[in-house]
Amino acid sequence: MARGFELLAQTLRRRGIDTMFFLMGGPTIDAANACHEAGIRMIDVRHEQAAAMMAHAYSRLTNKPAVCMAASGPGTTNLTTGMINAFVDGAPVIALGGASEIALSGRRSFQEVDQLAMMKPLVRWAARVQEARRIPELVETAFREATTGGTGPVYLDLPGDVLYAEVEEEHVQWLDVADEPARPQGDEAQIERAIALLADARKPLIVSGSGVYWSDAVDEYRRFVEATGIPFFTTPHGRGAIPEDHPYLYAGVRSKAFRETDAIIVLATRLNYIIDYGRPPRFAPDARMIQIDINPAEIGRTRKADVGIVGDARVVLSQLVAAGTGRIAPSLYADWRAELEQENDAKREKRAASMSSDAVPIHPLRLCKEIGDFLDRDAILVVDGQEILNFGRQALSTYAPRHRLNSGPLGTMGVGLPFGLGAKLAEPQTQVLVLHGDGSMGLNAMELDTAKRHDIPVVTVVSNNGGWTANNRFKAGRDLGYTRFDKLAVALGCHGEHVESPDEIRPALERAFASGRPAVVNVVTDDQARAATVDFTAYST
Repeated sequence: MARGFELLAQTLRRRGIDTMFFLMGGPTIDAANACHEAGIRMIDVRHEQAAAMMAHAYSRLTNKPAVCMAASGPGTTNLTTGMINAFVDGAPVIALGGASEIALSGRRSFQEVDQLAMMKPLVRWAARVQEARRIPELVETAFREATTGGTGPVYLDLPGDVLYAEVEEEHVQWLDVADEPARPQGDEAQIERAIALLADARKPLIVSGSGVYWSDAVDEYRRFVEATGIPFFTTPHGRGAIPEDHPYLYAGVRSKAFRETDAIIVLATRLNYIIDYGRPPRFAPDARMIQIDINPAEIGRTRKADVGIVGDARVVLSQLVAAGTGRIAPSLYADWRAELEQENDAKREKRAASMSSDAVPIHPLRLCKEIGDFLDRDAILVVDGQEILNFGRQALSTYAPRHRLNSGPLGTMGVGLPFGLGAKLAEPQTQVLVLHGDGSMGLNAMELDTAKRHDIPVVTVVSNNGGWTANNRFKAGRDLGYTRFDKLAVALGCHGEHVESPDEIRPALERAFASGRPAVVNVVTDDQARAATVDFTAYST
């Protein structure tokens, strides 16, 4: 005989899950215990949204599904912010929610909420387990749904009477663990049309997104860029796919490139507000577009695709390299690259003054420079906030795939610290730094306690300008005062530093990392320093 919660733990372990993120409560208490006994590392958090966010980051760094779990009612409703954020990023997060008993449905039982209906619009797939013997079957189905035909989060509802039901072993419905999903190729005729279009172009560019990661296409992407010599740009959530000191990246002149291009390759990213929907005036109105996406519904969503290639990014890029050999080479676009490089160098010099400023309060760009100079080349950087997010986009580079995380297209503030903890658990030997605004830090600051209890030595730098955004404090709700997050860290048993002068930044970073503990470096920054809205987006505040 086996009980439902035991079957759940066995199935997750069989599926290769080694870490889970959760907050204890009924009816999932014994499920958590069973997972622990099965050898799964159980990371309990202080708020369920952080569990989903940590799973999101863990999934992104490992490129595999990750699991979070919550108790019934408010426990599961608290997962929703993290789940919709994972949905927008396409992260394969498996969420498990305890639920009130099926036998008492409709009687206003304890924490009775239609969690399934609530979750369905936020995930790729959602289901409720009706019988304990089907737990292994439906868990395996959840994994398949999260990773087939693209990636994204899923939800499984687990009623208490199902979790505690006893089942004869011979009645359990086990499914074989699925092989890696097939990778669909692009249509050969469309591949040929794409190569012909690029051969005719003189000012092409590539805009890529985080789909390059989810399709594990990093190597193929770099091979395509270097074989063709086409300048590339990434969305904020796709940064680091190719090292950002690559000679074909001209990050400082993306607006010029977008306006003057004659051919756009949109690679594994949605045509959303982040790239201004791919439309004029941000992008040249006469430019022809090649769009590559695994989801047919994305092709031509907001701008006509002259060539639409439905397929897995890794496979399609390999097809394009093969088809373009002997027909497309870096020399074809040498003049275009030289034009972009000249202006990009000028923009870099112009920004250098603010990055070297000795002013007090500290300019956020000076803070970014100190962080960039300090970090290892392969460091994982998480940036979350408003002003500091935009300053960080301008001034901080990423050189390793999957090692840059931020609020994402949904603009979900509060992800910073949870993302950092999930990332550190996935890559414990890699340097992890979270750069937070003071507003966003307040949303999940108690996860410092999670970091301390589980010994996760993530360093969080808070750009503390005393409120939400800059120089508009007359607006309601924007003045926060200067919270001493370093003192909060110390009170929770972490390392804390307070910085008010530029020359104090690096020594504080050195001490924070050397402490070997979770740490907060609270940096007072200029509340009048207003970051220009990043050039990619049509959104501003």
